[in-house]
Amino acid sequence: MKMKVLCMSAVALAMMGSAAIAGSSTGTSALDDPAKMSPFFTDAGMKTLRSEADFKTAWMAMKPDERAAVLKDCGDTTISKSHADFCAMAKKMGG
Repeated sequence: MKMKVLCMSAVALAMMGSAAIAGSSTGTSALDDPAKMSPFFTDAGMKTLRSEADFKTAWMAMKPDERAAVLKDCGDTTISKSHADFCAMAKKMGG
């Protein structure tokens, strides 16, 4: 009986771990995609925003659905905290 309980516990833990891993991989933000975000920054570490004119050029080069996804992510208080300067400029451009 104890062996059955141990086996069932192991299976349950494995299933919960798999669900957690699957859930975490789908929750990415458009703001965390270096390929999309690098045109807005002057440095590889993406810490320094480009000028407002250059930002607007990069913003307008994005597809409308990509801009909408960025603005949606900027509306999320948890996500936007780590991208405050970028989100302020994005809202100025598209909001």
